[in-house]
Amino acid sequence: QVQLVESGGGVVQAGGSLRLSCSGSGRTFSSDPMGWFRQAPGKEREFVAAISWSGGSPFYADSVKGRFTISRDNAKNTVYLQMNSLKPEDTAVYYCAADVNSPRLSSAYASRLRDDYDYWGQGTQVTVSS
Repeated sequence: QVQLVESGGGVVQAGGSLRLSCSGSGRTFSSDPMGWFRQAPGKEREFVAAISWSGGSPFYADSVKGRFTISRDNAKNTVYLQMNSLKPEDTAVYYCAADVNSPRLSSAYASRLRDDYDYWGQGTQVTVSS
């Protein structure tokens, strides 16, 4: 069974940091672009960050640029999201996702579109208090 499992969420004060992890099992994701998305109560799931299979050219939503860093360790089949300078508006359930079917336009390819992702984790709650 293919699974993505997120961990590392929790409650943190504004200005604090958290590091989320997403571990894959059932198949290797080392050749697949990976992404992080989040969903706040009453809102649609939105793009946060994405990284190509090679780890090159990660990109971010404007709202987190300069504060969040996505990275991956293909040997561990794991993707990370380092979140610094957290704000109350970052409060959401965070999901990781794998894009296994999109054509690889380049070694730096990754998508910000939810529909391009095929496997999703169950999510981990991040709560930032003011």
